[in-house]
Amino acid sequence: MQHKQLKIAILSRNRSLYSTKRLVESIENKGHEAVIFDHLKCDIVIEQDHPAIFYKGEKLTGIDAVIPRIGASVTFYGAAVVRQFEMMGVPTAVESQALVRSRDKLRSLQILARSNVGMPKTVFTNYSKEVKKIIDSVGGAPLIVKLLEGTQGYGVVLAPTRKAAESMIEAFHSMKARVIVQEFIEEAKGADIRAFVIGNKVVGAMKRQGMEGEFRSNLHQGGKGRLVKLSKKEREIALTAAKAMGLSIAGVDMLQSERGPLVLEVNSSPGLEGIEKATNKDIASEVVNFVIKLAETKKMKNSTRRKIKSDA
Repeated sequence: MQHKQLKIAILSRNRSLYSTKRLVESIENKGHEAVIFDHLKCDIVIEQDHPAIFYKGEKLTGIDAVIPRIGASVTFYGAAVVRQFEMMGVPTAVESQALVRSRDKLRSLQILARSNVGMPKTVFTNYSKEVKKIIDSVGGAPLIVKLLEGTQGYGVVLAPTRKAAESMIEAFHSMKARVIVQEFIEEAKGADIRAFVIGNKVVGAMKRQGMEGEFRSNLHQGGKGRLVKLSKKEREIALTAAKAMGLSIAGVDMLQSERGPLVLEVNSSPGLEGIEKATNKDIASEVVNFVIKLAETKKMKNSTRRKIKSDA
């Protein structure tokens, strides 16, 4: 049976980004049409029973599926655009609610803890004066202080001593900056694991190692990624974490500790460059295959619904 050509939209602010280019390439290689829309240039028209999106004055029609690539700084509007596509009945690789949930660091940690996912001891406080108690709660110094709004390793600081930790927390609090204080996992040695989850499968994993003397392993901070084989436990934790967040596509970041894998974060727009280069796998194709399946399932359901209506 020959499948009809699909029109798949990628929500991306920069068509020259590696991830965007790879997704376009993969969609076209499979004989489908790829269109790119800058979500910040989308106008949302809210009307009862007639939700619509206009892009540069043109009404968007005929979209079969959406792949959101929403940056953290524009989560609010990006999620609203994704939600509008959902209201229009267009399947999306990442659901709007899961996107919003994943970007709220505190809420994410609370959801993961409820799902019995191991994580470093973490304290969030509303500018508490009990700084010494906060430090004790995560096992003392060294410890990590993270800005709630930080991404890609920015806004993450290591406090090597108790005195430094006190000064740092007090300084953030005086600026009314919301932070979480987290246990430092020394045995991780500045490395973490990124597991790339699609559906109910881990399709690739890499170990990211920070530069000499750098505790942050993010590739944006100069870290290097290499292929890693996950243990059964690490694979299970990655899948559990993605499922708990409601994400069909996710990058689950974990630390290897003496008490097992500890989840740091679940990323809803994981980049493709690092994972593809480290694993030498065509992860973009895996993402596109998943999205094609979503679109075809939706079309099949619509066709069945129409048939039932016409037979009634």
